[in-house]
Amino acid sequence: MPVGESSGRTRPDACPGALQVHEAADGPLARVRLPGGAVSAAQLRVLAGCAAELGTGVIELTSRANVQVRGLRAPEVFAGRIAAAGLLPSPAHERVRNILASPLSGRGPDGLLDVLAMADALDRALCARPRLAALPGRFLFALDDGTRDVAGLGADVTYLATGRLLLAGADTGLTVAPDAAVPLMIDAAEAFLDELSPGGPRAWRIRDLPDGPAGIAARLRHARPGRPDAPETREAPDTPAASARRPSAGRIAQRDGRVAIEALVPLGRLTSAQAAALAGLGRPVRLTPWRTVVLPDLSPGEADRAERALAAAGLATDPDSPWAGVTACTGRPGCAKALADVRADALRWVRGLGRAPATPVHWAGCERRCGLPRGPVRQLIATINGYEERQE
Repeated sequence: MPVGESSGRTRPDACPGALQVHEAADGPLARVRLPGGAVSAAQLRVLAGCAAELGTGVIELTSRANVQVRGLRAPEVFAGRIAAAGLLPSPAHERVRNILASPLSGRGPDGLLDVLAMADALDRALCARPRLAALPGRFLFALDDGTRDVAGLGADVTYLATGRLLLAGADTGLTVAPDAAVPLMIDAAEAFLDELSPGGPRAWRIRDLPDGPAGIAARLRHARPGRPDAPETREAPDTPAASARRPSAGRIAQRDGRVAIEALVPLGRLTSAQAAALAGLGRPVRLTPWRTVVLPDLSPGEADRAERALAAAGLATDPDSPWAGVTACTGRPGCAKALADVRADALRWVRGLGRAPATPVHWAGCERRCGLPRGPVRQLIATINGYEERQE
């Protein structure tokens, strides 16, 4: 939907959470927010246990670096376990803690900021504002470390390492120092709620509001004059637009001499055994919007051991793996609208490949095409007469 187009939505946002589950075709589905995609080994172990003992044995990675568990047999027990693991710091805010962050958080060759620390601060500030519990579950924040890997993902409020603030992907001309970024982003979320018209069309995202970015930017300028952290207005620099990132795998050299490993998760689904294997490495894990996992801050020897463990668990660390760029929606039996078991069909198709497809491929169970990645994608859409192929 283009920026500035009014949505005319007529119902409240029903995005699932850990407490407000979605009744899917295969049973209750819970989604757990992981701000910045960060999860500790201990927390991942708890999620693996929940998936194995209470769900279908699978942890699904989402395009917002969150996780979800399907087919829950005891949603209340699940919620209690993740709360005890520190994954539910504010029950009132649990659906609105949607915060993307560059997975390497300043460690890569183009990274400038430790945005993971900023994601933690933003999460705490968000949970400390009772009013912000009213944000829709689809409202999204993003923190880009200078790599411009999450800058183009269409977040409602994005802070760039250059100091610039984007609203619904539009450069507002507002700029602020990193130590003032979190308060400004919180104010932007408050301004979004201020822009909602009582009795008017519902809006889940800034792009749903008529002239949403301009209206919110105006509120931010007028509400903060004279404050030390007030944003400045500067001309937008001539910086290249962020392009869609393709899921990748392999070693990444960090600026401090250590390395990170990124591993592909086939179709974004971690089995409980794979999650337990990841947790068994005893390292913090970063989940990415491309449904991959990253292990940062490894020595070369640690990286060797991690690669062997990931390969043994069935997670690909070869950048030419056939799984690179292959995605799929839930499909049958989990989605009642799906016309095919797209995951099974995608699995058979990938087994016939020798290397990664030249163009990303998305398998969809119906015309809704849930989970469709950004950028050029070859689409295989299930119909009553088989799959229809499209290219966009």
